[in-house]
Amino acid sequence: MSSTRSLVRRAVLGVTAVTAALVLAACGSDDGSSDTGSGTQPSASANAEDTADARNDQDVDFAQGMIPHHQQALQMAQMAKSRASSPEVKDLASRIEKAQDPEIKTMSGWLEAWGEDVPSGMPGMDHGGHGNNDSSDMPGMMDTEDMDQLMEASGHDFDTMFLTMMIEHHEGAVEMATTEQDKGQYGPAKKLADDIITAQTAEIEEMNKLLAKS
Repeated sequence: MSSTRSLVRRAVLGVTAVTAALVLAACGSDDGSSDTGSGTQPSASANAEDTADARNDQDVDFAQGMIPHHQQALQMAQMAKSRASSPEVKDLASRIEKAQDPEIKTMSGWLEAWGEDVPSGMPGMDHGGHGNNDSSDMPGMMDTEDMDQLMEASGHDFDTMFLTMMIEHHEGAVEMATTEQDKGQYGPAKKLADDIITAQTAEIEEMNKLLAKS
């Protein structure tokens, strides 16, 4: 009887020892895999962050070019408040202003964060010349003479001139945004470029219809 109890005890102890060993091995495996994960995670996170923040010269050129481009569109839109006769033209001008003013602030914020120059001044409104020398070469930009003529117009003449000039202006913005999509690297800038293409292409179509009606 005594020997039987001894055998049972040994068997139980043996099973307990094996179970304990398996549990320890499992814990060791979990710790190891956890350590490996914690060792690689920050690196993957950092790489993802670096990629998201990556930018190139095209991104800087896009922001520095589109800011004065938008500023001129705002000047034209503000003229429409007192000079346009068509309610449709006034409504369009108001929507252009509401859309592009926040975009100017966004792009200015990028340039400040990157330590780059933020364009200033009023393109096309410098009566001593053609305003910003860099902006005068951008697609769709009006020169001082164009802006002066628009400022002097009113009523139906203003509506026609505004629509004609803004179509050209929008086409230039779409061209610049397309270049950013093709050659840019900064995700938010490429997204803004896509938004500009979508919105301004639709507005070009709208303006062509308004011109056809006038």
